[in-house]
Amino acid sequence: MEPFVIAAVVAAIIIFLGIIASGYVKAPPDKAFIISGWRKNPKILIGRSGIKVPFLERKDTLMLKQISIDIKTNGYVPTLDFIGVDIDAVAKVRVKTDTEGIKIAMKNFLNMDEKHISEALTDSLQGNMREIIGTVKLKELNTDRKKFGDEVQSKAQTDMNALGIEIISCNIQRIEDEKGLILALGQDNMSQIQKDASIAKAQAERDVAVAEAEAKRIANEAQVAAETEIAARRNELRIKQADLKKESDIKQAAADAAYEIQKEEQRKTIEITTANANIAKQEREIELKKKSVEVTEQTLEAEIKKKAEAEKFAREQRAQAELFERQRKAEAEKFEREKEAEARKIQAEADMYARAKEAEGIRAVGEAEAKAIEAKGIAEAEALEKKAEAMKKYGQAAMIEMIVNALPEMAAAIAKPLESIDKVTIIDGGSSEGGNGVSSMGSYVPNVLAKTIATMKEVTGLDLVEVMKAETYDAKVNRNVNVSGLGKDSVPVVLTEE
Repeated sequence: MEPFVIAAVVAAIIIFLGIIASGYVKAPPDKAFIISGWRKNPKILIGRSGIKVPFLERKDTLMLKQISIDIKTNGYVPTLDFIGVDIDAVAKVRVKTDTEGIKIAMKNFLNMDEKHISEALTDSLQGNMREIIGTVKLKELNTDRKKFGDEVQSKAQTDMNALGIEIISCNIQRIEDEKGLILALGQDNMSQIQKDASIAKAQAERDVAVAEAEAKRIANEAQVAAETEIAARRNELRIKQADLKKESDIKQAAADAAYEIQKEEQRKTIEITTANANIAKQEREIELKKKSVEVTEQTLEAEIKKKAEAEKFAREQRAQAELFERQRKAEAEKFEREKEAEARKIQAEADMYARAKEAEGIRAVGEAEAKAIEAKGIAEAEALEKKAEAMKKYGQAAMIEMIVNALPEMAAAIAKPLESIDKVTIIDGGSSEGGNGVSSMGSYVPNVLAKTIATMKEVTGLDLVEVMKAETYDAKVNRNVNVSGLGKDSVPVVLTEE
């Protein structure tokens, strides 16, 4: 008995589970399942699952999704102003999802599909739309379609509430009148719009013309003002350029005058040097003549003592004198050529210096024209001023130093001709008024140098011997001798002894 009971219990459980499985239902979101039967109130499932007891309960379906319904008047319906119109509209409806709405809707649309629900609601919606048409005029109906659709929706919603339906929207698709008045109104409005557009266009063109004229006037005034300003600035520029050119010409004239002064100073220096060279040449010739006289006197004395030897000596002396004369003449010509060469060299250096200054002036002019004309004059004036200061300093203390430094060279130049003498024969080395031959040969260089210094004193007024004496220890310490008068404007040397 026990196995039989167990099998029966298992069979009962399986059957129970099968019944439950067969009664399981799950409603989608756009549908409502209505389970009714042995319960007093039906069970509503929307988007959730539930159990339907087989044989005791049933399941019905209520569509919840949105439905589009075409509403047409199906003929001309008179408006408030008695104009027949034919209207097409579209209404969006759905079943209310609240408990009361579903209870009402399931009594009217249970297990209906979309088509049958649309057919059931079309008549009611058409009737409401025809009622609203009779309350509005044609122009209002055409100009404010949204208002008309809202009134239809509001009017029909009262009837739809009794069916458990919610109207989501109502949109007018087409309005057509019986006599074509809407088209006439459109043409009239079009004419008015065209008229307004023409007026607006004319006004706009007028405004544009006025604006263009005003803009041209302002532009013309601005152009005149700009040209006036440009002319004034150009006039100021020409005046400024004239002033700068005048100032530049003045400074250029001053620079040219300074250049001419410097050129004249160089010429004067060259002339003085040339004169000194000529004087030295004449002194050399006088010295040579003296030597010739001395030789003649010695020859005569030799003839008295010893005629034969004198004749021989005379011939030798004449030969030596001629040789010496030729040598002295050659040395004099050489010295003259050297002095002329030095003069030409000084002239060339002066010309080169002038050309260099001229080149510097041209370069300064070019640079000044690129930068400023006024800067050129200032730079040249400063350069001339510095040059004048340098020349002034050079003409004072350096003059004595140059002369003193030149004395060894002068002595070497005076003694230079003696190097070419191969042999000197001295006759009668005894003393006499004019001195003997040995003393004459030994004092040749000092005598010529002394005469040169004396000539320089006569030409320049500068006594170099006294100046050198003034620089000794005895002159400065024991005799208290001072040298003055070496300025640019006073050349002579003044020695004072206290």
